[in-house]
Amino acid sequence: MRAANCLRPVEINRQSWGQAPGRVLYQSGETVVLCTASVQSRVPDWMVGKGKGWVTAEYNMLPHSTGSRKNRDRSGKVDGRTTEIQRLIGRSLRAIVDLEALGEHMITVDCDVLQADGGTRTAAITGGYIALVDAIRSVLPEAQIGTPPVIDSVAAVSVGVVDNEIVLDLDYPLDFAAQVDMNVVMTGSGRFVEIQGTGEEATFDDDQLAAMLKLARSGIAELTERQRTALAN
Repeated sequence: MRAANCLRPVEINRQSWGQAPGRVLYQSGETVVLCTASVQSRVPDWMVGKGKGWVTAEYNMLPHSTGSRKNRDRSGKVDGRTTEIQRLIGRSLRAIVDLEALGEHMITVDCDVLQADGGTRTAAITGGYIALVDAIRSVLPEAQIGTPPVIDSVAAVSVGVVDNEIVLDLDYPLDFAAQVDMNVVMTGSGRFVEIQGTGEEATFDDDQLAAMLKLARSGIAELTERQRTALAN
């Protein structure tokens, strides 16, 4: 049984197949997300002529990523949960990109959930970052992490309170049982990008909040090291 302060097993497979310049199959426990990143030599109309690039994301759960079939989004209709998650992914990735140094290029990161067992948004951010770096390197081969345009790394993890215990990286059963669940997004240098915390028919105090953030920080440090190893290979 996994200890409360341990991540689920993580596998990162930078794919040799496909045509996207950035592509990675990211697995956290039983959650599997395919992240691909593409580059266009254009930006949204509202950014034309500003000398800056843009990073955006799209998120989708495939029909049988869960136990019962999920209908596909069609005719441009995207449900509220999907919209919220893809905006979170986009914000998280833009936080570590110098858009001026990127120039007038638009990077689109597509995160398709092949199998869901909790933590799909955090897996999409952590895997999407790797695909993003590979895509940027396709147009700027000398790009190094920590310098423009990739000024830092970013990763995300969930944490929560389950049976009054602080637990890292919630799978679906733990998330379902949690009195409190939180998603934490941080840079590799240790700065917060976003914190989403909710009491599920419960509340939490300052001590629990501090403990959750401390545990999330340690998990993200481990994920950051896994990202560095993947990108170095």
